Amino acid sequence: MAKRPIFVPTNKPNQLYKEVEIDFQYFNGFALSQKLKCVTSLHESARKNGYNDILEVSTKSSEKLGHRLSAFNLMISTKDYGNISIESAFQGSKVFENAGPYIDIYQKDSLSAKKDTRLKNSGDLKSFEFEGEIWDLEPKSAFYDWIYIKALLPHMQYIKENLIQYNAFSDIEFNPKKSINCQARTCAILVSLINLGLLDKAMKTPECFNNIVYHTAAKQGTFEF
Repeated sequence: MAKRPIFVPTNKPNQLYKEVEIDFQYFNGFALSQKLKCVTSLHESARKNGYNDILEVSTKSSEKLGHRLSAFNLMISTKDYGNISIESAFQGSKVFENAGPYIDIYQKDSLSAKKDTRLKNSGDLKSFEFEGEIWDLEPKSAFYDWIYIKALLPHMQYIKENLIQYNAFSDIEFNPKKSINCQARTCAILVSLINLGLLDKAMKTPECFNNIVYHTAAKQGTFEF
């Protein structure tokens, strides 16, 4: 048995998603067939907890939408580098204490971008820099969530017609003990933003995004809806 979270849109402005830990039978192995068994097992257990419409968001998804929404496959349009994957954008935007950002990573495929050895040999991660904007490491996952949702803005009509039909999202590759960012969580955040009518406001600036999604200004006593 194993435990993995699913992420549920709440449609509540004070907390856009909730994380629900699910116990399920885990199938060892790196083969796609084993991963698919894990996804099926996870979703079957989640349905027993009342979550019937779940989308696996990863390269292991059996649904076309979930597969396309993987950060390895999802592309973002940039000013200087054309369309690049979210994974390459995220990795290439890292700024370390000794170097970075390594913008040449933008033009690598997702797997090569993730495995670039410089990402582990440049000291501690300090921030992100993407298209002239600096992102601090706090709130955690803010930069990742931002670029992921930004990539989907040109396709928002399709997203509104297809993504919001799901009431939960999973990513079988995500282990909260090892990782921070999760594309399934970002999808839950996006669905709540759409249903609350806050998407356009949130995406105006990084500050607006952090205020609405993570309530950074609220913690300082200045946030208002």
